[in-house]
Amino acid sequence: MRILAAALVAGCVHAALWYAGHERILPPNAPTGIESLSFSPFAPDQDAEKPTLIPREQIENDIKAVAPFTRMVRTYSVDAGQEAVAEIAGKHGVNVMQGIWIGSDEERNKRELETGLQIARQNPNVRALVVGNEVILRNEKTPEEMIQILRETRQRSRVPVTYAEVWNLWLDNPKLANEVDFISAHVLPYWEGIPTEQVMQYTLDRYADLKRAFPGKKIVIAEFGWPSAGTNVRAAHPGALEQAELIRKFMVEADKRGIDYNLMEAFDQPWKTNEGAVGPYWGVFDADRKPKFALEGVVETPDRAPVAAIAVIIGLAATLLGLRRRNPTLAHATVYAAAANVMGAGIAMAAAWPFLYYWSVGTLISWAFGLALVVPLMMITLGKVHEIAAVVFGRKPTRLLSTVVAKAPEGYAPKVSIHIPAYKERPEMLMATLDSVAALDYPNFECLVIVNNTPEPEYWEPIQAHCERLGERFKFLHLLNVKGFKAGAMNLALNYMAPDADVIAVIDADYVVDRAWLKDTVPAFHDPKVALVQAPQDHRDGRESLFKTMMNAEYAGFFDIGMVQRNEDDAIIAHGTMLMVRRTAFDEVGQWGTDTIVEDTELGLRLFEAGYSAHYTSKRYGWGLLPDTFKAFKTQRNRWAYGAVQIIKKHWPHMLPGRKTLSPNQKTAFVTGWSYWLSDALGVAAAFMNLVWVPFLLFVGVAMPETTLTIPILLAFLVNIFHCVILYRARVEASWGEVLGAALAAMSLQWTVAAAVLTGFVKDNLAFKVTDKGGKAKKTAGAKSDDPAKWELRVGMALLLSAVVLASINPLQIVELYLFAAILATQSVPFLCAVLMRGAEWLANRKPAPVASTQPVGEIAG
Repeated sequence: MRILAAALVAGCVHAALWYAGHERILPPNAPTGIESLSFSPFAPDQDAEKPTLIPREQIENDIKAVAPFTRMVRTYSVDAGQEAVAEIAGKHGVNVMQGIWIGSDEERNKRELETGLQIARQNPNVRALVVGNEVILRNEKTPEEMIQILRETRQRSRVPVTYAEVWNLWLDNPKLANEVDFISAHVLPYWEGIPTEQVMQYTLDRYADLKRAFPGKKIVIAEFGWPSAGTNVRAAHPGALEQAELIRKFMVEADKRGIDYNLMEAFDQPWKTNEGAVGPYWGVFDADRKPKFALEGVVETPDRAPVAAIAVIIGLAATLLGLRRRNPTLAHATVYAAAANVMGAGIAMAAAWPFLYYWSVGTLISWAFGLALVVPLMMITLGKVHEIAAVVFGRKPTRLLSTVVAKAPEGYAPKVSIHIPAYKERPEMLMATLDSVAALDYPNFECLVIVNNTPEPEYWEPIQAHCERLGERFKFLHLLNVKGFKAGAMNLALNYMAPDADVIAVIDADYVVDRAWLKDTVPAFHDPKVALVQAPQDHRDGRESLFKTMMNAEYAGFFDIGMVQRNEDDAIIAHGTMLMVRRTAFDEVGQWGTDTIVEDTELGLRLFEAGYSAHYTSKRYGWGLLPDTFKAFKTQRNRWAYGAVQIIKKHWPHMLPGRKTLSPNQKTAFVTGWSYWLSDALGVAAAFMNLVWVPFLLFVGVAMPETTLTIPILLAFLVNIFHCVILYRARVEASWGEVLGAALAAMSLQWTVAAAVLTGFVKDNLAFKVTDKGGKAKKTAGAKSDDPAKWELRVGMALLLSAVVLASINPLQIVELYLFAAILATQSVPFLCAVLMRGAEWLANRKPAPVASTQPVGEIAG
């Protein structure tokens, strides 16, 4: 009931917000009839810049569409069949201001002039010739050249001749007025960034300026209008209601003051992308020849009920499906439901874009790519909101090892075989690990030290001698020419394991363990359903430097947050250190797999698929060493992410709804976990997509990516930040500085994870790379050729520089352009975090690091 209640409440609020967003206004009723309309009879799929012959039937249909609303139309050219407009308009009682296109093509100019003059002679409904449109503004003719053209045309015309130009160029070139019978001035406050509340006064003031400058001369406002969609110009914002209100107010004022005018324009022109995002949206009719608004009565925003319905349905479905097998608190369910509805609105608006706006093939392709990236990103972001809600508002964990394991019978101490794989490890480090194992407070264990593919005596001989000193519990294995990397070596070591061992425990060669490790955790295996027990990783060198503190804090988040939450669904990720597994179950599922480079995680999933259960404890029982360098940090994460893709490719059939090998909650946990790897790949893909878009914005003038596809990127970044901060403060014992360090460290790996994910889907069986720890790596400070952050630096700086450039060269102060710049800057952050991590490593390398303690953070031996 809590889930249904939260879903319904959130859905009702969501629907109410859509309803509240449906605005209604009552502008003054316009006088009967529009005095004149700009008329371009191009169909939605035609382009005036690539004209094809317009059929007479098409022109006639367009004239029929406007005839009930206007007494006159203004054309701009006689090209592409438009020479028939005057004749057809006359049959329907519509007068014409015949346009003659003047440009840099002299041959076309001559054709236009001759045809225009002939049309005026043959059609009595032609009331004037408009010779040229904004030719001086386009720098295609000088004022002197236009004066000559106008002078010659007036001598040959039977009707008045004018020239159409923006209002200020008439004031700047007063001699033009002497060569026209009346002044045709364009007053388009939108292009001058005038806010809607000032538009009427601004337009009347410009008309007054022209009247004062040219007393006795007839003034016609030859273009006035407002776009119904698109981007802003400074304080001028387009909109359907704004268009209706301003045009109706202007018609009232023009009628009251006796101002002759022509509205810009009759029909939306989808081809007008050369005027930016607003170019197609100046029509009083849409491209399908339907009026956008009435000239009297109430005006409403366009109907978005279908989009709203889809948005609410997505939100409702996401809530019910996401929580259906959960037992959330009301607060948890409500937060999740709210986020699901936000996601629903985002997906619906993004998906609806091509059905609501005009598009070209290029913009449709970019929309499709953007949608393919953004929808999964929104779903992943919803998963992170769910985790926030579950931790902050949900129920406390109930499956942690200390709270669920019944006390085993007295004397229950099955034999544990501890396996420590090692490859060219520093002997003193490995010996410290062995000493901690020797001190375990547990009566029945053995330890197999598996030194593999390490022929150098300086690595293995000291370990062999140390095992002999520690006694018969410690078996030293020196395995050469082993195939299958770490998993292959551990499979070979099974031949040397004690036959009576019931539990296999694995720790890395750098780990020192708490003496209570086995005593506290082995009792979980008294339950025959339990095949796996996992303790968290931790590190004893986390305070050596800022660099290592940041890494250590990043690891802690996963083990104190993610693993605890997954444990509630019995879906933990098995890690190859501090791992314990029931031997019979281990043998049943095929032992260590050698077909992935994450044999530990893959083993855990196979155990779940076989029907076994697992337990996790958040208590630390072992402490290892952190990667030596940022390169090593990246190498380790690359292996994990690549291995995750290998597991996806191998185990995805088990995630299908019909498969019974995993519970629904387990499937959800694993798919969600895999999606987090994929989200980094999506983030990098989105960054590159936006980066590629920048030169087209700067040099080609293409439209900006739709805000429905860019805002989710910004929201996802903010959710990621909140996810980190809120959950760390709730679950991890970390200072604010450590939280920040963890966030920087996590973001620094985005490029690494993305590369690993991509590689995982296109390449199989990459080599296992050992993570350098304990001083094993070479110092790389200052080695530019080996700089592990060089690509992140390049991409990050490209994104940041692009953001700065776009924000700096935005004279029209387009909000969407500032938003796009902000998103580019946001997308640069993870890349530049890698540079910061490299810098932290460099600082750490400037002074000798203290030798990592061989003692854990806690008691090992009494």
